[in-house]
Amino acid sequence: MVNRKELDPEKSLTAAFGERLRRLRDERGWTQDELGERIGCSGTHISAVETGRRPPTTRFAKSADRVFGTGDRLERQSQAARHTAILEGFQEYVAHEAHAAEIRLYEVGVIPGILQTPEYASALNARAVERGAITPEQADERVALVAERQASLLRTPPPLVFVVLDESCLMLPVGGPEVMEAQLARLVEFAALPNTVLQVAPFDMGDRRPLRLPLYILTLQNRSLISYAESAQRGQLERESPSVVPLLTAYHQLQAEALSQAASVAMIEQLRKGTP
Repeated sequence: MVNRKELDPEKSLTAAFGERLRRLRDERGWTQDELGERIGCSGTHISAVETGRRPPTTRFAKSADRVFGTGDRLERQSQAARHTAILEGFQEYVAHEAHAAEIRLYEVGVIPGILQTPEYASALNARAVERGAITPEQADERVALVAERQASLLRTPPPLVFVVLDESCLMLPVGGPEVMEAQLARLVEFAALPNTVLQVAPFDMGDRRPLRLPLYILTLQNRSLISYAESAQRGQLERESPSVVPLLTAYHQLQAEALSQAASVAMIEQLRKGTP
């Protein structure tokens, strides 16, 4: 089979579902298009589910159970896959992020994943485990995803990466002084790269801030746009460029009001020295 991607069911519950779906399909000798016809979707959709780029919906899993005669086993497995530490839509966002030409991030409260040091990511998720918000296994899943996202950015040519951090991202202590010092140093290193821009949106922007919640926007290689936004319990992926354009406009307005990169780095260096 040419260009057949190897699947690792240990990678995540979504990956395990995809591997099982492919195995059931292979046992029957069906192509992805043939399975798609039976389920009521495209072969491309089947490929995305099998490779873990798109999590299985309840409707998809029920249809697959009907086609394969597996009772409700796939439906139950899909429910487990969706109840991971990763919010709906984020896995698909990450898959697109790995190939995007431009990445724009606005984050509130915590440093975004692509800029987190391993120690910062581990400390952040350790506290979530202590609160009972996630399991230790889910914490490991989150930390692994941070490393995976960062590794995917080391490609040629590299993407352009624009990051605006709400000042709260710098002020929230995570993991103690040593962890925060290393994390702040990482931000300074990031700002010095030729393909990046780092800005801070200070508290005194007040009501001039056009965005209140974290927002990620991708410009793909074909110049289409994808956005991802989330609240505490919900993630929303938007694939239609016309719907993303107003968000991109708001992001540009945020950049215009935020501190320049030089002023932002100066603020971070002051924090490293322990001065306000």
